[in-house]
Amino acid sequence: MVAVRYLVKDVDRSVDFYTKRLGFKLDMRAGPAFASVSRGDLVLRLSGPGSSGARPLPDGRAQEPGGSNRFVIEVADLDARVAALKKAGLRFRNEIEKGPGGRQIQLEDPDGNPIELFQAA
Repeated sequence: MVAVRYLVKDVDRSVDFYTKRLGFKLDMRAGPAFASVSRGDLVLRLSGPGSSGARPLPDGRAQEPGGSNRFVIEVADLDARVAALKKAGLRFRNEIEKGPGGRQIQLEDPDGNPIELFQAA
C-alpha cells in the first residue's frame, strides 16, 4: 500500500471528484475535515481545513493545496480518458506530452492538486 496526503479546501467536493471521476472508493470519513479514498494499492488521504494534517508547520508556514508533486494513474487509452474528462469540464495543466516511456498529461483536482494520467509506450 502507498498513501499520499493531499490538502484540500472542501473534503466533500474532493471525495465526489475522486470517487465519481477517477474510480476511487471511499474508505473512511471523519466529519468535514478528513476522508480516505483508495484505488488499488493507493490510499489518498484528503485533509481539509481543521485536520491535523493541514495545521501550520512549526516555523509558521501554511500547508496549502497545489504544487508539482503528484501521483500517477496508468490508463489504457489516454486520448479517450482525456476527452471524457475535458467533456466533464475538468481542468488540465498541460496538453498530452510524449516521452520515451509513454504519454502523460496533468489533471487538477478541485483544489489544484495534480494527478498525472499516463499511458505506457
